[in-house]
Amino acid sequence: MTLEDNLARAAGYLQQFKAQPILHRIGGKDVAASDGLTFESLSPVDLSVLASVAQGTAADIDAACLAAKGAFADWAATPGAERRAILHAIADGIVARKEEIAFLECLDTGQSLRFMSKAALRAADNFRFFADRAPGARDGQSLYGNNQINMTNRVPLGPVGVITPWNTPFMLSTWKIAPALACGCTVVHKPAEFSPLTARLLVEIAEEAGLPAGVWNTVNGMGEVAGKALTEHPAIRAIGFVGESRTGSMIMKQAADTLKRVHFELGGKNPVIVFQDADLERAADAAVFMIYSLNGERCTSSSRLLVQNSIYDKFIEMVVERAKGIQVGHPLDPKTTIGPLIHPVHEKKVLEYFQIARDEGATVALGGEKVGEAGCYVGPTLFTNATNDMRIAQEEIFGPVLTAIGFDTEEEALALANDTQYGLTGYLWTANVTRALRFTDRLDAGMIWVNSENLRHLPTPFGGNKASGIGRDGGDWSFDFYMETKNIAFATSQHRIPKLGG
Repeated sequence: MTLEDNLARAAGYLQQFKAQPILHRIGGKDVAASDGLTFESLSPVDLSVLASVAQGTAADIDAACLAAKGAFADWAATPGAERRAILHAIADGIVARKEEIAFLECLDTGQSLRFMSKAALRAADNFRFFADRAPGARDGQSLYGNNQINMTNRVPLGPVGVITPWNTPFMLSTWKIAPALACGCTVVHKPAEFSPLTARLLVEIAEEAGLPAGVWNTVNGMGEVAGKALTEHPAIRAIGFVGESRTGSMIMKQAADTLKRVHFELGGKNPVIVFQDADLERAADAAVFMIYSLNGERCTSSSRLLVQNSIYDKFIEMVVERAKGIQVGHPLDPKTTIGPLIHPVHEKKVLEYFQIARDEGATVALGGEKVGEAGCYVGPTLFTNATNDMRIAQEEIFGPVLTAIGFDTEEEALALANDTQYGLTGYLWTANVTRALRFTDRLDAGMIWVNSENLRHLPTPFGGNKASGIGRDGGDWSFDFYMETKNIAFATSQHRIPKLGG
């Protein structure tokens, strides 16, 4: 389809948000904000208003938490096979509305259709993956000891809070919410205020699939009000959060008084390390893909390019040539790779780093400027002649911006890669298997890909070290977070019990 075709279809999908504000969904009912206030969701394409959205208050969060608490006992007692059927039905509903989801996500976030069309299907895969594990969620172990048999099992933790980010919000919401539902928890979801549209679709799909009222509640609003109230609410047993490291620190403090369990997927300043013996063509393709796809607004982007000096100039030329061919434009244009950044506030932050780079002495080898006058468009950017102590090499820019640094030896490359507060991912390119094993063992990151871009395998653990997060998602690791493990010990003999006193 052409851009014009897609714009016409998108206009049809937007009509549902024109009649009335997007309301909270609490206990299976649409609920306005307790004080009646709303906020506007702007499209980064042209800053037009997409929808008015109920602005959640502490009272709204309290109502949602109590609804989740009230629904918990019945949902936790629902057999795993029944939960599996409902979660598969949610996945079916996502697939049925995949175009609507993708188009709205493009307009609300600025992400290009070539990626968002796949994100909806990935969201369905998340539900199917965890659905199939629901029947065995409570399974434990049998452990023999002296004079006893121990049996472990797991029970759902209780009502949980999920706070999701504005980048690929639909898919990331399913990544957090699907395992919570699969193991028997109830949910209060607070979507990011910059991209609230598809969160409404998601809870609608869930309820249409048969999810009981109150099991999943959605409250929109600002982080400093609705988000804070959620992290502090005594009925909520855990908080799953995806977002900035600084915000994660604030949530941890807010959750401390009620001893909440927390799971954080936070920021990154991830290195892609290229040795001279690497397959340079594939490495260049991967380096460009991992920073310039999804507008660079992804926690796993390879925003630091560490290249062995013997191939530095050649490899930089390869990256520049590839990046020059990237089209910046309307996210619904099938030819677009980079769409507008999420919001004028974020665009301003990214643009400020262009001057910072120049002030620090780096070279702008590509881009480094706003594209066009309307919307929040920024072109693919590459900084060279950088050093690892520069702000552009240490701070998460969260845009289509790559910083290149040279190295001579393996030890130098490792020191550069680890010299950051973050530790989410790393990407290593080398033909030397021994080096790959040695290097990855010492690289301080939660996830490392060798001779590959980021290819997710859902059973594997996903999460970061240092300021990049706490805990792991994926496979059984998600259930470990949303469930409590219980041990029951049975005596197997009439062993002598010590007597106290006379």
